[in-house]
Amino acid sequence: MTNRTLRTLALAAVALAAVQAFAADLKVGVVSSLSGPIAALGIPYEKGMRAALAQYPTIAGHKVQLIVLDDASDPTTAGRNARKLAVDDKVDVLIGTSGVPGAMAIAAVARETNTPLISPTPVVIPGDEGAWTVTVSQPFGLMVSAVVDQMKKSGVKTVAYIGFSDALGDLAYDSLVQAAKPAGIEVVANERYARSDSSVAGQVLKIVAKRPDAVFAGNSGTPGALPYLALAERGYKGRIYGTHGLINADFVRVGGSAIEGLQVPSGPVLVADQLPDSNPIKKVSLAFRDAYQKANGAAPVDAFSAYTYDAYLVLMDAAARAKGEPGTPEFRKSLRDAIVTTRELVGTHGVYNFKPDDRYGSDQRAVVIVRMEKGQWKLVP
Repeated sequence: MTNRTLRTLALAAVALAAVQAFAADLKVGVVSSLSGPIAALGIPYEKGMRAALAQYPTIAGHKVQLIVLDDASDPTTAGRNARKLAVDDKVDVLIGTSGVPGAMAIAAVARETNTPLISPTPVVIPGDEGAWTVTVSQPFGLMVSAVVDQMKKSGVKTVAYIGFSDALGDLAYDSLVQAAKPAGIEVVANERYARSDSSVAGQVLKIVAKRPDAVFAGNSGTPGALPYLALAERGYKGRIYGTHGLINADFVRVGGSAIEGLQVPSGPVLVADQLPDSNPIKKVSLAFRDAYQKANGAAPVDAFSAYTYDAYLVLMDAAARAKGEPGTPEFRKSLRDAIVTTRELVGTHGVYNFKPDDRYGSDQRAVVIVRMEKGQWKLVP
């Protein structure tokens, strides 16, 4: 090798090092409920992000800079945090938060600041107002329909509803009514309570008086245990159902024996080891479990941490196709365009296909039904 060739290679190496040294970081802004009533969801969300970052510290050749803010389970704080991340920190993408009202607040900021939002929580934002938002959580309609199918198979004819008195409660109730009618199931009650309430005794008394075949709760996290505890206290013997927002360790701990037999929908990640090897979700889910174990020192015991992990996978896939440099409006616009055209991306909760006018990317591959048996979630065949 000649001296001239050596000098050329040396200069090329220096130039490459200089480019890498000055390449802009890709900034990811995360808002999650690390304290407050829905911290049982928010803490796993944050842990899922840490696992993803540890596994993939760079995206499309850019070092990832993760900025995490706690919204204390307050939608107003969630919106304020999102604005700080988008305006002050100039993040390239937003991910969050743990509750539907907070996620809606962040989505409004995403639209206003032209910052892509990948939400791990269900959001329903029609038209241009949701143009900068997608969600990796399964749509409530898809999940609740699977539960109603299970009710029908079990001979349920009447079901009572109890849920949060907020956007999540409305979403769950509307999904239940829409799915129940064609299944020949009558919804005989619509009771509500606040996430911060300490008792639902009055609501449950009204439900028990209706003598429904089943009770469906539209709630999430630790506060989601209240209706089941109250039903058990009143000696209710009918079937009990819930949403995918209940799959976390704190809910199981608080619910105890009162939630024995509870059936809820879930993403496949929760029962990944029971999936056939031919299912591509199994491989990704098992890789997530390994990454989570290494990053957090324990195996995941919930389905929520996997949602933010999937959000990171969506970001990785889109960033590889986006144009421009992180930190610029052009990159954020290109990143958004790449996200909403994601095709057949395998995650832990499903296989994602997004469209510019559709907030959700999940299909039937994203749903299984699980039942609580002696403190463990078991797959319902």
